[in-house]
Amino acid sequence: MERLILVVLGKQGAGKGTQCERLSAAYGLPHVSTGDILRAAVRAASPLGLEVAAVLEAGALVSDELVNRLVAERLGEPDAAPGVLLDGYPRTRGQAEALEEIVAPDGVRACLDLAIDVEVATARLAARRVCSNCGAIYRVGDPEAESGICSVCGGAVVQRADDRPEAIAERLALYERDTAPLLDYYRERGVLAHVDGAAGLDEVTAALRAAIDARVAR
Repeated sequence: MERLILVVLGKQGAGKGTQCERLSAAYGLPHVSTGDILRAAVRAASPLGLEVAAVLEAGALVSDELVNRLVAERLGEPDAAPGVLLDGYPRTRGQAEALEEIVAPDGVRACLDLAIDVEVATARLAARRVCSNCGAIYRVGDPEAESGICSVCGGAVVQRADDRPEAIAERLALYERDTAPLLDYYRERGVLAHVDGAAGLDEVTAALRAAIDARVAR
């Protein structure tokens, strides 16, 4: 049976993490984000994790080659056998080509683009607050954001440094430069679906599921 390999793209603030959690529950697939993979590898202190830790401690960027190896390792785990929801990977055309080799002969079944305007992305990111302990996400106006205390674990709720205005502008510019060209790559492969990420939460989920189901039925 062909694995269901799904890639979720979208600007920072598009809601990829929230929607991936919903899709993970609906389809029984693990939600795999690059950040989670990196943190897990470092915690596990595996040979690959030690390489990652050394790079991060040096303040350098993790190379495509190292990220590709981490993804390949994660996709080789038993829970990923039926398929996977990839969030934050691939980020570049080179990573997309490497992914095709990793999941061969199955290939990516659908690339789901959560499309939002820069203005919407900027506003969402500026309002985001995150638990520094468990990673739970809140918004300005939420009780947890106002009190600074996470209702999940009691950790400190803070604004991340990369959610400040100057960092947001740089992150969105990097997305347009490096990741937006992936839309053409997946369009050429006939697996791209655009979804309005600015719609209501349930509307976005329904649209994503419809796009996935249409491609699975082919």
